[in-house]
Amino acid sequence: MFRFAYPEYLYLLILIPVLVIIFRVSLIITRKRMKRFGNPEILSQLMPDISYNRPVVKYMIYIFAFTLLIFAVARPQNGTKLQQVKRKGIEIMIALDVSNSMIAEDIQPNRLEKAKQAISKLVERLVNDRVGLIVFAGQAYTQIPITNDYASAKMFLSTVSPGIVPVQGTAIGAAIKLAMNSFTQQEDMNRAVIIITDGENHEDDPVAMARQAAEKGINVYTIGVGLPKGSPIPIPSSSGQKSFLKDQDGKVVISKLNERMLEEIAAEGNGKYIRANNIRLGLNSLFDDINKIEKKEIEARIYSEYEEMFQYPIAFALFLLFIEFLILDRKNRRLKHIRLFKAEK
Repeated sequence: MFRFAYPEYLYLLILIPVLVIIFRVSLIITRKRMKRFGNPEILSQLMPDISYNRPVVKYMIYIFAFTLLIFAVARPQNGTKLQQVKRKGIEIMIALDVSNSMIAEDIQPNRLEKAKQAISKLVERLVNDRVGLIVFAGQAYTQIPITNDYASAKMFLSTVSPGIVPVQGTAIGAAIKLAMNSFTQQEDMNRAVIIITDGENHEDDPVAMARQAAEKGINVYTIGVGLPKGSPIPIPSSSGQKSFLKDQDGKVVISKLNERMLEEIAAEGNGKYIRANNIRLGLNSLFDDINKIEKKEIEARIYSEYEEMFQYPIAFALFLLFIEFLILDRKNRRLKHIRLFKAEK
């Protein structure tokens, strides 16, 4: 099994396109300044040793080397030894609403990002429990199967967006049903489902589905993300101008938190409803309730030994930097007349 010991360092990869853009802008500025001195073709004859391509090649080598060093800092590892272990915990399936209403901004930065923050912090507090993630809108899909690999779960969580589910809507009942079918087959295991949504259900009967879950011994908790007064739903625009979703009559759609629905789901599911807002996520109360659930012995096969692989990207990065050192900024007078790929007339 391949993993990164410190996957959070991979966020540094965001710097790569920024550095490329900065270099591109500086290159454009430099060429504009050169044009002030005269015709570029004449200037190239006056400065025959100047190379315009080599600085670009050298910078791209720097970029590749920097990328490899980021991977090295994240400590890539390869599992080499599987071990059967027994722990006490429960199984938790998290169902996250990714419908368009979840990008409403009554909760900052928006409902979906706030929900992802809540899930990330919840996963950080888990110890021996198994966790999985379901995303739903008009339909429900398993994003992360039940696992005890918390680092991978957090990495997959960062990729969740409204576009991940092709059918819009809000099918909370379908999410609960899929969650019930996504647990392992291990008997005598206590389980919980956590629904994170604004509660605007349009597709099915989630209360009845929560009742079925409770009958199977599965507790259903709900976290309401949003405010009861509601908020318009932003529509992404390439022009940068903010616009909002409108109904058939041309009126702006206001998405409101449906607390009554979420309270009914939690009550029928033998769980608890918690409202998340801009100040708190309600995780402490939720975590305390989950910890009250009796933990059962979980059998799992885990990698107990990992082989460090950070030395490979470091070695390749050093090799690239050595190549960059050999490439001169100016043309080599002895080699500049060699044209390996020049066709003969």
